[in-house]
Amino acid sequence: CILGTHHEKGAQTFWSVVNRLPLSGNAVLCWKFCHVFHKLLRDGHSNVLKDSVRYKNELSDMSRMWGHLSEGYGQLCSIYLKLLRTKMEFHTKNPRFPGNLQMSDRQLDEAGENDVNNFFQLTVEMFDYLECELNLFQTVFNSLDMSRSVSVTAAGQCRLAPLIQVILDCSHLYDYTVKLLFKLHSCLPADTLQGHRDRFLEQFGKLKDLFYRSSNLQYFKRLIQIPQLPENPPNFLRASALSEHISPVVVIPAEASSPDSEPITDLVEMDTASQSLFDNKFDDIFGSSFSCDPFNFNSQNGMNKDEKDRLIEQLYGEIAALKEELENFKAESARGAVQLRGRASELEAELAEQQHLKQQAQDESEFLRAELEELKKQREDTEKAQRSLTEIERRAQANEQRYSKLKEKYSELVQNHADLLRKNAEVTKQVTAARQAQGDMEREKKELEDSFQRVSEQAQRKSQEQTEVLETLKRELATSRQELQVLQGRLESSTQAGVEQNSRITGLEQERDRLSRAAEQHKEEMAALRAELQQLRDTLSREQESSRTELKMLQTQLRDKDSAERVLQQRLAEEQLSLLQGTAHEAERMVQDALTRMEDPAHISCTGSADCLLSQTLAASECMERLRDAHSKYLSDGTAVGSLLPYLALFAHLVSDTLLQGSATSHVAPVEPAERLLELCKQCGSEAVSYFSALQDPGTVAGADCSLVTACLGQISTIGEELRPRGLDVKQEELGDLVDKEMAATAATIETASARIEDMLSKARAGDTGVKLEVNERILGSCTGLMQAIHVLVLASKDLQREIVESGRGAASPKEFYAKNSRWTEGLISASKAVGWGATVMVDAADLVVQGKGTFEELMVCSREIAASTAQLVAASKVKADKDSANLCRLQQASRSVNQATAGVVASTKAGKSQVEEKDSMDFSSMTLTQIKRQEMDSQVRVLELENQLQKERQKLGELRKKHYELAGVAEGWEEDGEC
Repeated sequence: CILGTHHEKGAQTFWSVVNRLPLSGNAVLCWKFCHVFHKLLRDGHSNVLKDSVRYKNELSDMSRMWGHLSEGYGQLCSIYLKLLRTKMEFHTKNPRFPGNLQMSDRQLDEAGENDVNNFFQLTVEMFDYLECELNLFQTVFNSLDMSRSVSVTAAGQCRLAPLIQVILDCSHLYDYTVKLLFKLHSCLPADTLQGHRDRFLEQFGKLKDLFYRSSNLQYFKRLIQIPQLPENPPNFLRASALSEHISPVVVIPAEASSPDSEPITDLVEMDTASQSLFDNKFDDIFGSSFSCDPFNFNSQNGMNKDEKDRLIEQLYGEIAALKEELENFKAESARGAVQLRGRASELEAELAEQQHLKQQAQDESEFLRAELEELKKQREDTEKAQRSLTEIERRAQANEQRYSKLKEKYSELVQNHADLLRKNAEVTKQVTAARQAQGDMEREKKELEDSFQRVSEQAQRKSQEQTEVLETLKRELATSRQELQVLQGRLESSTQAGVEQNSRITGLEQERDRLSRAAEQHKEEMAALRAELQQLRDTLSREQESSRTELKMLQTQLRDKDSAERVLQQRLAEEQLSLLQGTAHEAERMVQDALTRMEDPAHISCTGSADCLLSQTLAASECMERLRDAHSKYLSDGTAVGSLLPYLALFAHLVSDTLLQGSATSHVAPVEPAERLLELCKQCGSEAVSYFSALQDPGTVAGADCSLVTACLGQISTIGEELRPRGLDVKQEELGDLVDKEMAATAATIETASARIEDMLSKARAGDTGVKLEVNERILGSCTGLMQAIHVLVLASKDLQREIVESGRGAASPKEFYAKNSRWTEGLISASKAVGWGATVMVDAADLVVQGKGTFEELMVCSREIAASTAQLVAASKVKADKDSANLCRLQQASRSVNQATAGVVASTKAGKSQVEEKDSMDFSSMTLTQIKRQEMDSQVRVLELENQLQKERQKLGELRKKHYELAGVAEGWEEDGEC
């Protein structure tokens, strides 16, 4: 089981097998299950805990059920199941702790996360855990008879075997508890931890006692070495006491070692520590040094060993220990090598299988990868087309923005050009005005020169003509010279103004040339901008055309993709329909196979119970409802076939099981109901086959109806209810009245039997004498005492029954309480009937014995039968009783009185039989040797015949008891499987 959990990384297979075991009906099997499950939690895979937590409530219910059984393995199973639940809860709350509880000190500190509150809570949980371990430990020892060597018997070893796991757990829990308490005392006040110390001291005493008692058992000596706890508990109020703490180490010998066992060096360390502890105790009592001992004669005689000798002896001891350890390591390595070779072979086989599976997975992954690449490529093409379309739209928008900017720039340039033209026109006007002024000055200069020439000519003429008026002319000449100078000054100023005007005109011409060049440059820029604008318009038109082409291409790809998706969806629908048809065909084949097995002659010997048939029918009906919902969902959504297939397969299994169970139940039912049940099973199978056939046809899958199958299941359930055992064949509402009647009838029967015994006793005293009278009086007297004890038992049972009804019915009436608890009521009625019948049979047997017509053995058997019947009545009354009830105590006391009275009847019967046999002893006085030899041979023949007859009767008794249990189970409605 442990290797299986490591192989499959969990415990699913383990629990699937456990769920089929009758753990609630066999206490020894349940005890062994607890042992195996405890080892799995310790040594199995880490996922065992996760897979087992879901069954925690079932283990609790089973624990409570076994707790009602106070004898045998009942209490042991109950306490062990509580321990397993506590262990699961502890490891669930503290996942850092492994299943075998082996942790280092650093891991223990990490488990508490360095928080004092976590350490406080962890200590409390460890106390609870250790308390459950100690309870199981103590209960197992209490259940054993320690006066005998129980550990060498199979029964004793069966009970002691799980304690090995308990000892391993307790050693670790004790060690961790001590370390945590020292840590808590270093952080918290001592008064706060008083409760912890009290609880530790109590558990310390119990654990020490149990370890001591276990170490003395022969069973443990050859399987495990149990540590012994120190004489006194640790003193947590003294921090230095932690260094004196020695962790208890459980050592498993090499022949019983496991892969998780402790190393052998721990044993050496433990022995060394134990020896040092013993030396310390010896020093405390007799002194710390032998040199000061007055009785040390070796020192006085000069025989003290040299330090080197002691060192040599110590080294020899260490060498011997190391040699032993080396041998152990060699043996362990050899075993490990063998195990590893076996494991290697297993891993090679597993590797080959994994490689085969890997190759299959690679082929499948290649196929899926190809499909994935194709889908990725289609997705990338779609995304690329989408991105290109987005880029085109972005570029078109950017071109629009550039076009608008160029348009604005063009408008600005046009405006600047207009301004420059206006400025050029103004400059041209100024140049024209300057040129006109220059022309006027040249004309004035020319006129002055002409006038000077004319004056010169006139002077020359007048000089010749008016020589005599020289002075006048000279004065005129001076005046003319003065005027000439003025005119020359005016001419020079006019020349300077002309130069300035020329320079100004030159600057204006230069500015005009510059403006002309700028205008030409602007014209060139305008032409370039117009060309670029035209180019952009052409590019935009081309990109728009390309975008239209790409858009058409993308639309074409999208239509192709839609068509491909439609093809894939159609293919998927076809595959889903094919899968549905295959599943329906397999379901039809399964049901048809069940119908065929019903006709198989080998199936005729199979029998089943009506309760099992009802449970199968109920499960099939519930699955039918879920199948109907899944079918409706599939019709509304064709892709929901995944939710339909599981219910379809499950329904086929359940219907097949129902048909086979119905057929098996019909084999033990009366003729008429059996025929109706068998006919309904066949009809249900044919309707199920028709329904599965309809699911296989695409044209009829929508109209497939399972109502006829449901109706057949309902009719089968009705017949199952009719065939279901009714105990006393009465209605449940009549059970209350019947209980009172049966109890009253039992009491009356016992009174009648007592009266008959008194009557027989009177007749015996009147008609018998001697030994016969003595024997009859003794037997009838013990029978009278037995009847009185039974009468007291019946009265106590009635009182306890009345108390149970009053405390359990609540607001309901007693009849309703009996009807609600019909199984318990029927058991009570059956037990009461058995007591009355046993009393009647015993009185009849006693009457025959008194008359000399009966046998003493028959009377002893009848008395033992009465004891069994009263035990059944006590058990039936005790099931629902409160354990602290006073009436229950009275009933148990009455039961013990009945057992004592039964023992008295048996003893008186045996004594009477001895007296009669002594009276009828043979007379050998008149017999010859031949006659005695003949009698001896006849006696030997008779002994052989009786032994043979005894063996046959014992076999017959076993068959009768087996049949009795079967009939009693049917009558009481016990759950039985009807499998073949």
